[in-house]
Amino acid sequence: MPLKPVWSWLPVFAGGLLMAASMAKAADPVRGVTDTEIIIGTDTDLSGVTAVQGVNNSDAIRMAFDEANEKGGVNGRKIKYIVEDSQYTVPRAVQAMNKLLNNDGIFLALDDGGTPMNDANMPAQFAKNVPNMFPLTSARSMYEPYNRLKFGQFASYYDQMRSAVKYFAQSKGRKAFCVSYQDSDFGKDVLAGVVAETEALGMKVVATTAHRPTDTDFNGALEKLHDAGCDVVMMGTIVRDTNIIIQTAHKMAWNVDLVGQFASYDTSVATLPGGATEGFYCMTPALYAYPDDPRPAVQEFAKKYKARFGRDPNFHGEVGYTAAQVVLLGLKNAGKDLSVDSFIKAMENIHDYTDIFGSELSFGPEQHHGSTRSFLTVVKDGRWVPVEQSALGY
Repeated sequence: MPLKPVWSWLPVFAGGLLMAASMAKAADPVRGVTDTEIIIGTDTDLSGVTAVQGVNNSDAIRMAFDEANEKGGVNGRKIKYIVEDSQYTVPRAVQAMNKLLNNDGIFLALDDGGTPMNDANMPAQFAKNVPNMFPLTSARSMYEPYNRLKFGQFASYYDQMRSAVKYFAQSKGRKAFCVSYQDSDFGKDVLAGVVAETEALGMKVVATTAHRPTDTDFNGALEKLHDAGCDVVMMGTIVRDTNIIIQTAHKMAWNVDLVGQFASYDTSVATLPGGATEGFYCMTPALYAYPDDPRPAVQEFAKKYKARFGRDPNFHGEVGYTAAQVVLLGLKNAGKDLSVDSFIKAMENIHDYTDIFGSELSFGPEQHHGSTRSFLTVVKDGRWVPVEQSALGY
């Protein structure tokens, strides 16, 4: 039998190559996903100046994932959850994220702590097609400019401060707005919101002071604001610096309205010994549900959390629990054939989600910012109490 010319075999050979390539592509593994597990990582502060937030937040996430794993996981896969300590410093955060990306091979990052840390890490995450889900910050850069891998959970610091300035100007007659803020991406976002709204109202910011996250002496800064005649101070501060500034104002006998935002909305601020923070205001994208809240689901969450970790959950624990639940819903709806694309599509189909604490989140195609609502609260008898029951928005 005569041999066929070589060229006559080429179509069969080429077709075989194409089929093999197609099968190889279909079999390509999804980063951080196996038949039995999904790897999720968090890069947050466990031992630095914001540890009270990072620890509570990541503990609540772990509890939510463990609850899901006890029920069989998500579409047959268990969640493997890895937390790394950034100490609220950019170098440590970059080092921690490098481990999560290159050693642990995470599928997504969840509730990474801090504005400067997220801003530094997102390029490396996105280069590896790793979603940045619900970072523990309200900075606009968490959802702007739009990136398919960015999902923000909260109303921004910028919008929170615009709402607060409008309220204090129109409802309380304040005219001399000042700002005390951390000299970081976080603090500058707070400052930008105050500047924008005062200008919109035909006013100007009277004076500002900037400080490092680790600063502990605010005598000179407060004297400057006092001498400038401020009748309200908007604060781009977190927990420790918030408490020190409030205590310093008390020592000066300066009775001025002090207004924080999401980062300072914490029980460790409200319960400062001696009642120093009584009357301190905060804007917040969601309301903290105390363990004695009448809703059974909230009580059950608080009971389980305290039994496991030996303390009541704070506000950042609650938002972490919600973040984990929404991610679990997205993973479930993505189906068994999980990929980054199927996960993003599933997330974009989550509309009007309400958590057990009463917060509402909605997403859509090219709309990855879950909420624009914020509330004004004040410390009264050591607890956060809403000033306005309805949400403020911008």
